[in-house]
Amino acid sequence: MASLPISNPHSDSQPPISTPAFRAFISRLNGTIRHGFSQRRPWLELLDRSSFARPDSLSEAASRIRKNFSYFRINYISLLALSLALSLISHPFSLLVLFSLLAAWLFLYSFRPSDQPVVVAGRTFSDREVLGILVVSTIVVVFLTSVGSVLISALLVGLSVVCAHGAFRMPEDLFLDEQEPLGSGFLSFLGGAASSAAAAAAASPAMSTRV
Repeated sequence: MASLPISNPHSDSQPPISTPAFRAFISRLNGTIRHGFSQRRPWLELLDRSSFARPDSLSEAASRIRKNFSYFRINYISLLALSLALSLISHPFSLLVLFSLLAAWLFLYSFRPSDQPVVVAGRTFSDREVLGILVVSTIVVVFLTSVGSVLISALLVGLSVVCAHGAFRMPEDLFLDEQEPLGSGFLSFLGGAASSAAAAAAASPAMSTRV
């Protein structure tokens, strides 16, 4: 009977979910999502029927999409997330597989303490072997199962809605000068959370050596 991951009985290491790195990641993720949603535009402004008109050319449509995305990017990302969520809820197996894959990445690699090796059937796997298995598993799940088609179809539906809205919504009444850079906002937690988690992970061993 094997457990994943397994640690030395005499080790005082915490389980992955209790590590400072994981708590820092969750805290950063929660704070950034809250901040992102606070920057979203009113949905009534997004759906103002008096601001819709057919573009005269493809170049005008592309310009509208670019300007509208700069202004409504949080709303558009929310629509994409809603499309993905509805698609996954309607396909419970794909949802379960994705959650399992995400949990494997988090608890077997990203936030697993270094002194808790992965042991299966008495065999200890190195970090490189665990990473290789996770990468291969991700490729198989995304490209060789129905999960990939579910994700792609949901993204295409969401992008179609976003592009159609962006092309037909006239941006002349939008105050685009107030916008933040595209790299900030809703998805900036990816870099920030990673750096916070790395800092917490680096600080943890230092604290333990001082104790």
